[in-house]
Amino acid sequence: MPRNRGNQSGRRSLQRKVAIRSPRKTLDLRVEPRREGAVPLTLISMAADARGKAIDEEAEIDEFWCVFDVEWPINHPNLHDALDRARRNDIQLAISNPCFELWLILHFQDQDGWLDNQQASRIRRRLDGSSDKGLDPAKYMPLIKDAASRATRLEERHRRNDTRFPHDNPSSSMFRLLSAVGPTGWGPPSVVGEGAG
Repeated sequence: MPRNRGNQSGRRSLQRKVAIRSPRKTLDLRVEPRREGAVPLTLISMAADARGKAIDEEAEIDEFWCVFDVEWPINHPNLHDALDRARRNDIQLAISNPCFELWLILHFQDQDGWLDNQQASRIRRRLDGSSDKGLDPAKYMPLIKDAASRATRLEERHRRNDTRFPHDNPSSSMFRLLSAVGPTGWGPPSVVGEGAG
């Protein structure tokens, strides 16, 4: 059951424990609400601090994840510093480039061409009929494997072409996060157990 707790900044965090019906693990999911100006480096710093605290307290936590967008036409600042900090602190990453809407697009179709945020939002709204940022899980859940396969193909194409972050637009590694926390079969078998970033 969700539980809100105040933190030092006066903001509230959402904590949810979910028992996954598999022998793999129990998921303790903590979502920190978006703060104004919360850019990737800030998010990763928050996760690194939380990971350090968990280690100090000998908590049984296997993975820490950060989810963020690259943003186009103007990227978030300090993206390479953010990735370096994530690697140094063993923070897993689920990055969508240019934005999360690309991950949603991949549920319905391939997307091979470069996109900015506005283009991605327009395509996503056309595909799912939405008028805002809300999601209808019934439209997306049956298509997760399709999205994961499409995202994997994009990743493979960027690797073959030696296209490096943040120029790997379009791309999304959301499938890695879902593979880590979801039922077996949500992502391509080759990504289960692999790290992101």
